[in-house]
Amino acid sequence: MSLSTLSGVVRGVGRTRRLSGVALALVGLPVGTALLLGLRDDLALASILLLYLLAIVVVAAVGGLVPAVLAAVLSFGLAYWFFTPPFHTVEVHGKDALVDLLVFGVVAGIVSAIVEVAARDRAASQRQLAEQAARTRELAAADRVRTALLAAVGHDLRTPLTSITAAVGALRQPGVSWSAEHQDELLLTIQESSDRLRSLVTNLVDMTRLRADAVTVRLGPVGLEEVVARALMRERRQDVDIDVDEALPPVLADAVLLERVVENLVENAVRFTPAGRQVEIRADVTAPGTADGDGRPLARLHVVDHGPGIPQERRTEMFSAFRQLDDRGPGPHVGLGLAIVQGFTEAMGAQVAASTTPGGGLTMTVTLPVAAS
Repeated sequence: MSLSTLSGVVRGVGRTRRLSGVALALVGLPVGTALLLGLRDDLALASILLLYLLAIVVVAAVGGLVPAVLAAVLSFGLAYWFFTPPFHTVEVHGKDALVDLLVFGVVAGIVSAIVEVAARDRAASQRQLAEQAARTRELAAADRVRTALLAAVGHDLRTPLTSITAAVGALRQPGVSWSAEHQDELLLTIQESSDRLRSLVTNLVDMTRLRADAVTVRLGPVGLEEVVARALMRERRQDVDIDVDEALPPVLADAVLLERVVENLVENAVRFTPAGRQVEIRADVTAPGTADGDGRPLARLHVVDHGPGIPQERRTEMFSAFRQLDDRGPGPHVGLGLAIVQGFTEAMGAQVAASTTPGGGLTMTVTLPVAAS
């Protein structure tokens, strides 16, 4: 056994087990010797040595190599002193007794090492099995994600594509003259379906970037009012009530990532807000004395909906990719929007949190540091 292997063997047993093995050797062997003294005249030396060897195996199994070596040395001494004629002397009469003692010493050392190495191999096998089980769980989770992705994407790609194809086919149908109102409806269908496809593809690309840790963050002063305006260019403005003061100080963020965060939050809020109600976007700066780790005040952007809300105990789940807590509402439901929101906010060093809207619904709050003036 090499020095490195021996060192690993010694470190492989915990302190409690090692102390238990030492105690068993120091206490158990003398007690066992006292009991064997009454049988000294009835048992051969070889039989007694086998009993000591059994004790060494037990100590090795309990405490590992170090206690086993101690037990081997102690057993050799006890057997030599109490059971090898002439008793209580350093002399040995007879070659058979000498051979028995020498063989016992060698075998005791080998057994100590083998028992410990076997225990370490068993522990290593258990660790490998645990790692394989964890890997299996990861693969199973990945397979579930792929299945969910294929099912969701298949549905959410097929639906807008079908609408676009049907609308284009109707407009191009020979011999049919559509009124201006009907043409506008068909063109609106094409536009809305195209927006749904764009949103789905953009989210898939964003999630791929997050999973590959390939998100590039360029922090700089960003005006919240400007970001919100750009994010809502593709959203129906009548569904959103904006109250973001232009006089608010700029925040430290990545303008592109923050725009995607706002777009996903608004899209999610509009989906679950009932007809006749508006999604509200508010912004404020925390009171004086509240600051981030660099001493800068904090700005908060609130996206407020008045939908069914999400129970407190399930709010952690909603940030998981491909997780759909509610299938209501139109538009793509692959379940990536809030996962992307969390990924992008964390990449910028910001935070996103959910709270209950007074009167019912969900308020998503993005907290960002104010840019240094």
